Amino acid sequence: MNISITGPGVYFTIPILGGIRISQTAVALLAVTILLIVVAFIVTRRIEKRPGRLQVVIEKLVTMLYDLVESTMGKHNLKFAPYIGALFLSSLFGSLIGLTQIFRSTTGDLSVTLAWALATTGMVWYCNIKNFGFKAWLKSFTEPIAVMTPMNIVSEIANPISMAFRHFGNVAGGSVLMSVIYAALAALSSVIFGWIPGLIGTIPFFQVGIPAVLSIYFDLFSGFVQAFVFCLLTMIYVGAANPPAEELPVRNKKAKKQK
Repeated sequence: MNISITGPGVYFTIPILGGIRISQTAVALLAVTILLIVVAFIVTRRIEKRPGRLQVVIEKLVTMLYDLVESTMGKHNLKFAPYIGALFLSSLFGSLIGLTQIFRSTTGDLSVTLAWALATTGMVWYCNIKNFGFKAWLKSFTEPIAVMTPMNIVSEIANPISMAFRHFGNVAGGSVLMSVIYAALAALSSVIFGWIPGLIGTIPFFQVGIPAVLSIYFDLFSGFVQAFVFCLLTMIYVGAANPPAEELPVRNKKAKKQK
């Protein structure tokens, strides 16, 4: 039983800026982006006062998104709903695109999930500095006592790393496990039916049906859950860094009122 697990291949390299590699992940990301843009254009080009079934479904999904953001982050943070929605769809379709066997799952590449996690971390830092001030943000690393500063710094660095590895690890682990199952089922078919002469003995019967059932969990259910968990953590972290106006320092309250 031979199993080969490799990372994303490189199609070609653009000879500028030291060489820009166009990998399977980059192509898959482009495909997902184009797909989402096309779908968004199709479902929004004919918005009517008396909506049809498709418009009703889309409006219901958008309402659910805004309700989730409001319940998790607060009504004052509804401006982040488009980002959360785009992040969820990019993650979900990035995982599902691997089912085509043409593209590689984008979430199976650590560089993708790490980029999303760093974007969330940058947003959290920006909100903290904007709402509480740069000095207060730096001072927060020394709380509750100064001796905790190294631990707080490590914790701050660990947040994006844990977010990235959690998402990547579950998707990549599922892909590896499915590869092992495929190989094991092929070997089992060979042992049981290999003695039959002719074409029948070479057909991997056990690879028909069983992997499809397992794929419902590893690709569909797990992909949805990981996308939701990643977005939920993003909402929690960003929401904590951007509290309601009444919880902000006095000087920031006045600044917001002036705006």
